[in-house]
Amino acid sequence: QLVLAESGGGLVQAGGSLRLSCTASGQPFSSYVMAWFRQAPGKGSECVSVIGLGGERVHSADAVKDRFTISRDNAKNTVYLQMTGLRPEDTALYYCAAAYLGRAELTRGKYHYRGQGTQVTVSS
Repeated sequence: QLVLAESGGGLVQAGGSLRLSCTASGQPFSSYVMAWFRQAPGKGSECVSVIGLGGERVHSADAVKDRFTISRDNAKNTVYLQMTGLRPEDTALYYCAAAYLGRAELTRGKYHYRGQGTQVTVSS
């Protein structure tokens, strides 16, 4: 089983930045395509960004494309989401998810494992 633990969320003013981290344990991290999702209150989950096994950026939602950057460090078993230019509409629970060898359609909300999430709140 792959265990995922997110950190780095918090309260930030509009226009600010945060970097989220998701650290994996339990199985070889490098075998998993990774993604960040978010879920705002009363809304469904949205796949924000996806990164491939080798660090290639596979997907970025239109709403965050020019502001959020996903990256990974396989040596540290960690995937990051650097968020800049934050807006109140970015307020959500952010969680990371993993697909073994990419065999789950992350952009369609499918994954093999997910973390509990970290809350991001952006004030106006």
